[in-house]
Amino acid sequence: MAGDDAGPRTLVERYRPGDFLLAGPASTLLATGCQAVVTESHAEELAARVGKLILDSGVPVAVGVLPFDDTLDPRLVIPAEVLSAGPAHGLVPAAVPHTVAASVTPVPEPAAYARAVAATVADLRTDPDLRKVVLARAVDLGFADPVDIAALLPGLIEANPLGYTYAADLDAGRTLLGASPELLLRRTGTTVLSNPLAGSVPRVADPAADRAVGEALLASAKDQGEHRVVVEAVVETLRPFCRNLTVPPTPSLVETPSVWHLSTRITGELIDPDVSALRLAAALHPTPAVCGTPAAAARAAIAHHEPFDRGFYSGVVGWCDAAGDGEWIVAIRCAEVDDRRMRLFAGAGIMPDSVPESELAETTAKFHTLLAALGMRLN
Repeated sequence: MAGDDAGPRTLVERYRPGDFLLAGPASTLLATGCQAVVTESHAEELAARVGKLILDSGVPVAVGVLPFDDTLDPRLVIPAEVLSAGPAHGLVPAAVPHTVAASVTPVPEPAAYARAVAATVADLRTDPDLRKVVLARAVDLGFADPVDIAALLPGLIEANPLGYTYAADLDAGRTLLGASPELLLRRTGTTVLSNPLAGSVPRVADPAADRAVGEALLASAKDQGEHRVVVEAVVETLRPFCRNLTVPPTPSLVETPSVWHLSTRITGELIDPDVSALRLAAALHPTPAVCGTPAAAARAAIAHHEPFDRGFYSGVVGWCDAAGDGEWIVAIRCAEVDDRRMRLFAGAGIMPDSVPESELAETTAKFHTLLAALGMRLN
């Protein structure tokens, strides 16, 4: 990928609304301008069209987002300019903006979300074919002035050293802004890596107690089962594309500033080197980590119990180059920003033995990544 003399701090500072920024643990990418937008909904056609346009345009990569909402089209952009540098964490001043929301509206109210979890648990216990459902909730924030996305990025990067901070244009003045811990897929040559996260618990302030919380998550049968469902789905999807897959027998613990997660790093070798990262990401998305399983039944449950459209939340954000290499991140811990409005999202995996109060606490903890960057907290 092309770079220039600018370091990662400069790339973050150059970001303006309408640009694409992805700052991860190994690199920072800024794409500006727009030569073309691809919105093909068919995965193979999307990957083929994007690959041809990259070659024709002369830019190193295409960037963009795939939605969760299957009534929406993907938005892949062939930019005018692409700059890349090393990791930005530790190099960008991270003063927390003193932003105060004029209005805060939970969607739904916390008690209603807990009731939706209880209803979903009942569905899971009575429907033997439904194994897992991911239920999300949102918080709508209203501000007196337009949201300054550029001012939020440094704080998100510093709060998310092992994850991926992103800002992706959604057109019509909207931006998907977030700090995700989850890599859906990376392709480097014929090597692919997927790192699903599923099974989570809020962290606590005391270090000893916090470590005990993490160890309890690792020992939890409920969370192990939730994680296993996701790993099985990723392996099943990747197997036709790969001649071998390496899957650790048990998950490991990973941490974000607010949440412990169960993590499994799955690696494989492609059979066909012409299968691009974008094509693989489209095949994997959505995994049970953001939807549930089986996907069609989980989507139906989500549509029934969530009182909002997800849009691009729990979709995929990333890039792909002419050789087919690329990196695609699960679009969680995110918000959709539209002028003076911001909608934050957080979800939890619901299993037959889920406890509504625990899932409510988990989603509250997941909001804190973005809220901390805003200088706010939820009660």
